[in-house]
Amino acid sequence: MSDFWDNLKHAVRMFRANPGFTFAAIAALALGIGINTAIFTVVDAVLLKPLTYPDADRIVQFLNTSPQGDGTGTSIPNFVAFQQQTSVFQDVAAFDWGGPGFNLTGDRPEQVRGIHVTEAYFRLFGAPVFLGRTFTPQEDSPSGGRVVVLSYGLWQRRFGGNPNVIGTAVSLGNEPYTVVGVLGESFLSDPEADIWLPFQFDRNSINQGHYFNAAARLKPGVTLAQGNALLKVVADQVRSRDLLLRNANRSFGVEPLRDRIVGDARRPLLVMLGAVSLVLLIACANVANLLLIRATGRRREFAIRAALGASQSRIVRQLLTESVLLSLGGGILGLVLGYLGLRGLLAMSPGDIPRIGEHGAAVNIDWRVLAFTVGVSLFTGILFGLFPAIGASRPNLNCTLKENSNRSGTGFQQSKARSLLVISEVSLAVVLLIGAALLIRSFLALHQVNPGIDPHNVLTLEMSLTGDRYQKTAGVAQLIREGRQRLNAIPGIENSASVSCLPTDNNVGMNFNVIGRTADETQLNIVAWMSASAGYFDVFKIPILRGRDFTDRDAAGAPGVVLINQTMARKFWPKEDPVGQQIIIGKGIGPEYQEPPRQIIGIVGDTHNDGLDRAPRPEVIVPQAQVSDGMSAIVARIGPVTWVVRTHTEPHPFISDVSEQLRQASGGFPVAQVRSMNEVIVRSTARESFNMLLLSIFAASALVLASIGIYGLMAYSVQQRTQEMGIRMALGADRTRIRNLVVRQGMQLAVAGMVLGICASFALTRLIASFLFGVKSWDPVVFVAVPTILSAVALLAVWLPAARASRLNPVAALRAE
Repeated sequence: MSDFWDNLKHAVRMFRANPGFTFAAIAALALGIGINTAIFTVVDAVLLKPLTYPDADRIVQFLNTSPQGDGTGTSIPNFVAFQQQTSVFQDVAAFDWGGPGFNLTGDRPEQVRGIHVTEAYFRLFGAPVFLGRTFTPQEDSPSGGRVVVLSYGLWQRRFGGNPNVIGTAVSLGNEPYTVVGVLGESFLSDPEADIWLPFQFDRNSINQGHYFNAAARLKPGVTLAQGNALLKVVADQVRSRDLLLRNANRSFGVEPLRDRIVGDARRPLLVMLGAVSLVLLIACANVANLLLIRATGRRREFAIRAALGASQSRIVRQLLTESVLLSLGGGILGLVLGYLGLRGLLAMSPGDIPRIGEHGAAVNIDWRVLAFTVGVSLFTGILFGLFPAIGASRPNLNCTLKENSNRSGTGFQQSKARSLLVISEVSLAVVLLIGAALLIRSFLALHQVNPGIDPHNVLTLEMSLTGDRYQKTAGVAQLIREGRQRLNAIPGIENSASVSCLPTDNNVGMNFNVIGRTADETQLNIVAWMSASAGYFDVFKIPILRGRDFTDRDAAGAPGVVLINQTMARKFWPKEDPVGQQIIIGKGIGPEYQEPPRQIIGIVGDTHNDGLDRAPRPEVIVPQAQVSDGMSAIVARIGPVTWVVRTHTEPHPFISDVSEQLRQASGGFPVAQVRSMNEVIVRSTARESFNMLLLSIFAASALVLASIGIYGLMAYSVQQRTQEMGIRMALGADRTRIRNLVVRQGMQLAVAGMVLGICASFALTRLIASFLFGVKSWDPVVFVAVPTILSAVALLAVWLPAARASRLNPVAALRAE
């Protein structure tokens, strides 16, 4: 301990005597540790922290499995079958996706987040009850009445924390619901909700629509593999009555709830964590270079200390104390930068990162992050300090004591270690720059995709159609007629329409059969389904390629009609004209979906109905006034109706008038998610933009650090070789030759690093292949452009010390000897 305190005091004195060195080292480390802290905080919150539910590692979610991928949608008959497997599962619960929200009507109408659940939901997720109770099995039956459970936040905000709220009525969609409970403040549901209503399933239903999720807890002693094995047997038992399971490749399965919640966010987060680790390694290489340079200048000091009896381990401990002290200083500053970076990262995030809560409220720097930062600081201190310490602790006493301090460690051969560090910095920077460039190219390609619509001057608004009035198609059709009349009467509005989902959103999947064709019982023709009112194609300028558009005459009593998109026409009628043919949608799924035959009256242009990064899916569009009552009720439960309004000018000034007219037409319902269509499209590519921006920031940091490393090495080399340069010039070397000598040596390091980086990039860019669109992971443009740009930066970094060397006065240089 005495030696330790001596080493510590000596290190502090050395750093105070060299403030420039100390600042440069701590700044480089703080940058690397700071961005690692910010990214790790998110990774910890999303991937590492356990779920807050009791015995969360045994909660599983039910899946529909197939070679094409897994889905979580469950039907009522399948849910009942899952509930019956009491030897393996307990607390089997259903909950929907929380799509449309609920309308709190009355004096202050607003749309709140809400989900339908079965009564076992609260037991499964260990929801704490603050007031009242949760649902009873009787309330979860079809005749269970209108009851509701509130979140703690909604109870405080809307009801002022009134302890007598239990038993009172709230108005949802102009219908009274009795409050039976308030959940505790600590409960965080996924999806997030302000309000819960009972599903009230009819257990005898044959409805095969997969429109909600199901989860359960594995019984004690039961493994995940046992649960999956049992569900394969269950799938075989129900295969005859489930259309999706008639294909033998489809089955049931379970997956840990944590994995399902995290979903596809795992890989991008791990890639980003790997990227910032590379930045930290570059920072470490920079500091190691600084320490090597500093150790070279202190060789006489170490030789004298060794001559006076200092052991090799004593010198190593002294140098490691200095490097660890540097890294801890960088770690403290990095923690501050990490906090600022975390807040900036959450502000830039697209808002769809799971488990981080609203506005990132659930992501904070806690003891786990502090432990990570301290651990990284200590590790990096040892990593970049050990090699210089070992090298400096073994001086050749005879040679070193005879050296002039200005010549110690001169020459290119004596700086091999520093050169290797610079090469590693450049190679790591190349990997990050190529990854960022690929994402930039992908993002640009994504924005060049024609969405199939004209999004300019289009306003979109969502409305949740809750309440008995909108469980029937007639009520929805009346609202749409009156709403369109009101909207089209507003000055400045060109046209308006209503649609079940926007053209860039995921649509409901439905099966269909072509009348007159023999159907394969083992294969389903699944296509995207949506409903739209008259005016929809005009609002978005979607072309009618053949046939005609919907009109107001395509009402409930008129013959059933349907429009299909171009992709569907090409896939199912490759050699004939589908216009005039008839199809049946929803056959065999259940009475709620079954429709009479519909005639195809036209073919419309494709829209990217599954996202801009995917090819358009085959799609059917039916008039909203002709949707079956059962389908209207299901659509109202799983998603809001969306109003779309085309204006003659910028649409945002019309928000107030449009919202008011829709509120009057619906009987007081509020609108939500008010956005322009341009904002919707930008939002649809927000995750790609976020990934690109983050990796670009990391790559830019790596480029700056690598260029500083090259500059620092060459500047030091020129300083140490002043006498050599003077002798060369005295013997006749001109300034151009001296400059080219320095440039050549510096660029050799840069080129060696670029070659290694390019080789590594061919392997590592496969990790981001799934993030790319319209560009290959080995894109030649990127693999040529990045080395070219890096070469220019490296040339600038070596040119400055080379120019300084060429301006040396040979007389002054020789006098320095």
